[in-house]
Amino acid sequence: MRITDARVIVTCPDRNFVTLKIVTDEGVYGLGDATLNGRELAVAAYLRDHVAPLLIGRDPSRIEDTWQYLYKGAYWRRGPVTMTAVAAVDTALWDILGKVAGLPVYRLLGGRSRAGVTVYGHANGESVDDVLTEVARYVELGYRAVRVQTGVPGLASTYGVSTNKMFYEPADAAIPTENVWSTERYLAHVPSVFARVREEFGPALKLLHDVHHRLTPIEAARLGRSLEPFALTWMEDPVPAESQDGFRLIRQHTTTPIAVGEVFNTVWDCEQLIREQLIDYIRTTVVHAGGISHLRRIFDLAALHHVRSGSHGATDLSPVCMAAALHVDIAIPNFGLQEYMRHTDATDAVFPHGYRYADGYLHPSEEPGLGVDIDEDLAAKYPYRPASLPVNRLEDGTMHSW
Repeated sequence: MRITDARVIVTCPDRNFVTLKIVTDEGVYGLGDATLNGRELAVAAYLRDHVAPLLIGRDPSRIEDTWQYLYKGAYWRRGPVTMTAVAAVDTALWDILGKVAGLPVYRLLGGRSRAGVTVYGHANGESVDDVLTEVARYVELGYRAVRVQTGVPGLASTYGVSTNKMFYEPADAAIPTENVWSTERYLAHVPSVFARVREEFGPALKLLHDVHHRLTPIEAARLGRSLEPFALTWMEDPVPAESQDGFRLIRQHTTTPIAVGEVFNTVWDCEQLIREQLIDYIRTTVVHAGGISHLRRIFDLAALHHVRSGSHGATDLSPVCMAAALHVDIAIPNFGLQEYMRHTDATDAVFPHGYRYADGYLHPSEEPGLGVDIDEDLAAKYPYRPASLPVNRLEDGTMHSW
């Protein structure tokens, strides 16, 4: 069997997605997600102009060799564009392998380690009362874990708070919108929010919160300590991860668990954090961390150091990526949580899939391969629409991490 075609499909069924379709001479094909939110066309060009020509004639079963070929052979290693492109190829090849073997991908990864994949949803609102209403809605849907984000008094907008509660999409304009941020207002407000949520919903519900890289290490330590009475499952991305020594300072001051890594692209981005046990959950994901092959390497390293998975799963990950993530989640021994933001009906129609949600768990498809497809005719009806992620400034106008 040989690869005869590698097509890049760009579509926008309510948001932009990039998909790689690899076709073989025996008619078997595989899909890989190549979506990089706000920079989609950079990956599409990388795949179309630089990667696709290299795949023609290759044996699709040589998954590891192809990964190394694309990673080491490019010389310019790592980075989100390169690793998202590599991930698309790798994921598509696993899809092909599963179809040829007649098995769902998780069976090729060693089989089930659990009955289902525990997922968390996003409860958000401008006020605390709004948040309580949204948390209740997720509890009614059977969710066992909920991320809580709220508006901050005195700020016009806040990360994670959306008008469409089920389909949050921050890339909202062709030219980035600008938000205003105040760490002081935020730190003063957040503990009171979680006090209300715990009082309303008790100790059993898993609660999470995303700081979104906005604090310094000592500020994050203060936040973590103030949240300890409310027993969060994790505090996500408390600081920018460029300086990983900062996580050591956070650890010295709080026992609130830390999750990080949705912007990481390789195991080398998180090796220190994992090896020194400076985090509790690693949030790397299939599409941005080199595909199923490399994500499994990251999670295997994490398992040696009591770190669990908590993969990113926002709506900028297409159903192709979500399907792939579930096959990894169901198989690894150190699974923690899986983020799950539902896609719109238009997205689900373009990407028909066999995974399903029930009672707080996602279940991977039992079909051979990933169990997801793409309707190319329908995809063509949704042309690309420029959309950028916002930028963030302090109240005095200084640029700040978004």
